[in-house]
Amino acid sequence: MDNLELFWTSLWPIVSGAIMGTIPLALVSFVVGLVLALAVALMRLSKNRLLSGIARVYISIIRGTPLLVQLFVIFYGLPTIGIKLDPWPSAIIAFSLNVGGYAAEVIRAAILSVPKGQWEAGYMLGMSPAKTLRRVILPQAARVSVPPLSNTFISLVKDTSLASLILVTELFRQAQRIAAFSQEFMLLYLEAALVYWIICMALSTGQNVLEKRLDRYVAH
Repeated sequence: MDNLELFWTSLWPIVSGAIMGTIPLALVSFVVGLVLALAVALMRLSKNRLLSGIARVYISIIRGTPLLVQLFVIFYGLPTIGIKLDPWPSAIIAFSLNVGGYAAEVIRAAILSVPKGQWEAGYMLGMSPAKTLRRVILPQAARVSVPPLSNTFISLVKDTSLASLILVTELFRQAQRIAAFSQEFMLLYLEAALVYWIICMALSTGQNVLEKRLDRYVAH
């Protein structure tokens, strides 16, 4: 089998790995991570020193340690204390915790960027602090946070390749399997890189469209 034929015959297995593994893994981890990030961001903004301190420590640990180490601690480390998780849940937990640590600071900065007068406006309308946050502050903060959060998601898509190290079947894992069988490592790894690049280009295009749509609602 020549290289061109190998390229085309291996393309669908690699793409299917992206469709069935990489993209769902990234989406689930990102959604869970965003929920966690919002909670951590609000804890950081809390006047309660305990809550704020816990959030600071969490963010410091996540941002100060490699994602690969976090993934290995969950998949290989937890079984030593009696907690055994399958590859998929392990990957989702690790990626979600990582997204939570990085996105929390993005969300916190976005909330702080909203003028304080918006809080006062909500109170004047009879809203509680929680209702003001939900209906007034967060929608405005969401527009500010779209670009950095979009970049976080694009980075996460690429980082899912690390899940291959704990036996999760995704894009890069499929490329590894075919490369091991065919011994054409350069071709298969470049093919995997090409698929990642196409996915990220598509996501970047979607990000630009979303930013332009949101920009319509911002006063200049």
